[in-house]
Amino acid sequence: MTTVAAYAAPAAKAPLERTTIERRPVGATDVRIDITFAGICHSDIHQAEEGWGESIFPMVPGHEIAGVVAEVGSGVTRYRVGDRVGVGCFVDSCRACEYCDQGLEQYCVEGMTVTYNGLDRRGEPTHGGYSTGIVVDERYVLRIPDSLPLDAAAPLLCAGITSYSPLRRAEVGPGSKVAVLGLGGLGHMGVKLAHAMGAEVTVLSQSLRKRDDGLRMGADHYYATSDPATFENLAGTFDVILSTVSVALDFDRYLALLKPGGVLANVGAPDDPVSLNLFSLMTGGRSLVGSMIGGIPETQEMLDFCAEHGIGAEIEVIRAEEVNEAWKRVVASDVRYRFVIDTATI
Repeated sequence: MTTVAAYAAPAAKAPLERTTIERRPVGATDVRIDITFAGICHSDIHQAEEGWGESIFPMVPGHEIAGVVAEVGSGVTRYRVGDRVGVGCFVDSCRACEYCDQGLEQYCVEGMTVTYNGLDRRGEPTHGGYSTGIVVDERYVLRIPDSLPLDAAAPLLCAGITSYSPLRRAEVGPGSKVAVLGLGGLGHMGVKLAHAMGAEVTVLSQSLRKRDDGLRMGADHYYATSDPATFENLAGTFDVILSTVSVALDFDRYLALLKPGGVLANVGAPDDPVSLNLFSLMTGGRSLVGSMIGGIPETQEMLDFCAEHGIGAEIEVIRAEEVNEAWKRVVASDVRYRFVIDTATI
């Protein structure tokens, strides 16, 4: 066992505290990673506050992990000491079901082993990236291309793939008209990725206060959803709407912005249930779909795509002792656009 420093929530809604945790010994196919940066995802806060149900405490959050390989097991073939790597939202799966075979481990029939707030295959609690080290089977480790800075790459392991996967599934490309709803941690990645795919990109945000940022990141248009004229003027406009917000939407209102056959892809995860008039789908043959991160092959594809196009997250690097204040700012939407913890400060 290896002892590493970490920041953990001791109980629901309690401030995070510095502590130590034990990582398992490196097995034959394991990779031990010295974590250098860990992104802060809003889902860390949802889970620590039990917004999505009962959680496991003490909890070390973090599933946007970037670092360097420190040790490999005797059977590891994909990585060597010194490689730049990342870990996302899961660290294991059954490895035998049809979805694992297809590289869709996030939909594993037995359930993926989440990076934190879960139980591993031995029944032990998992702990995430707000720590100085982690041990993960090589199958669930991603290679971070040399051209991507590790701090800006860390949020790609959740925010990046969460935005990339539904855009790819919708076959976004030149000629596509894409709207990104919300310009936050997920939304700003959606804008950058859709732009790089060749789409005409529109941001739909509550106000125009981030307009300059959105245009700089690649948006062609920017509208305020607080203005009723937005919905009148943009009716029937988009092929794809990527909803990244974590509040319960009036989906009927947004579905009306789609062209016939258009897709509203929802990646935001509000605490509260939502309602929908099915005629909003039936009229125009529109679709409302959900998407949850991506499998290992698609996540690697996303990282390589980002390296090719020079895409990283817009970040604010913080010291570990600033994490509780950073969480408050995330809830207040006071971050542009992702906090990243420098784990050397733990």
